[in-house]
Amino acid sequence: MSDTPISAANRPVAGIFWMAVTGVMFVAVAAVVKHVGDRLPAPQMAFMRYGLGLVFLIPMIRPMLAAGLTRRQAGLFTARGAAHSVGVMLWFYAMTQITIAEVTAMNYMAPIYVTLGAALFLGEGLAFRRIAAVALAFLGAMIILRPGFRELSPGHLAMLVAAVCLGGSYLLAKLLSGEASAPVVVGWLSVTVTIGLLPVALAVWVPPTLTESAWIFLVAVFATAGHYTMTLAFAAAPVTVTQPVAFLQLIWAVTMGAVFFGEVLDGWVILGGTVILGSVSFITWREHVLKRRATTPAVAATKV
Repeated sequence: MSDTPISAANRPVAGIFWMAVTGVMFVAVAAVVKHVGDRLPAPQMAFMRYGLGLVFLIPMIRPMLAAGLTRRQAGLFTARGAAHSVGVMLWFYAMTQITIAEVTAMNYMAPIYVTLGAALFLGEGLAFRRIAAVALAFLGAMIILRPGFRELSPGHLAMLVAAVCLGGSYLLAKLLSGEASAPVVVGWLSVTVTIGLLPVALAVWVPPTLTESAWIFLVAVFATAGHYTMTLAFAAAPVTVTQPVAFLQLIWAVTMGAVFFGEVLDGWVILGGTVILGSVSFITWREHVLKRRATTPAVAATKV
């Protein structure tokens, strides 16, 4: 028997399993936020999610303090925290206004914005195939929104902007990931977002009940678990293997919304989400084929 470690590319079943679990974790996040409702303002819920989640940063404190950030890196971390703060606030607001399925499907747009941002700001190529994939993703968004055929709510508009902000956050993460370790990147995101959300949360603060606080702590638990299992998925198999599994998240979101919250099953949302995810998967596959460094994070990475 060989003692050679099994490479990530040789464990696709494990990668698919952990990505499926990741989808369950993030749908659970959405379900808990939907359950809590809109009694608490969105900025406050977002702040509590990150503030209560700081307990999970304890293992990251030492590498964060030892990183010795330059002024440029500190500026990038601050900018990422600002973008992510706005995105998270809008995501929480959208979750209280529109269906879980709509939020999940529209969240798929964030990797598309990363692709566009990488071309505009990082000088990465945008070949015809990728342009076509981006156009297809926007078509998918239009299928979901159907402007002119139904009234768009503030929740839909909030989710559109949220995807842009989260895309910007992960574009900055791409820059920083080449200069700092994963614990440093993740840790400083949590710190800067907590600080960024604090003044907005205080401005609209409503005293939470003990039950509401417990539910939002559960959001932090599910979100942290989701990021951990996503890391396990990426370690076990290439993104090209795990990416299509993200589609299951939309299926679970639709099921969760229908069974527990009485949300109407909307075939247009499923169709639009499938189109967007197909576009993201194609871009990821092309980057793998060309053996270039991935510029588009997996769908499951663009979460709160």
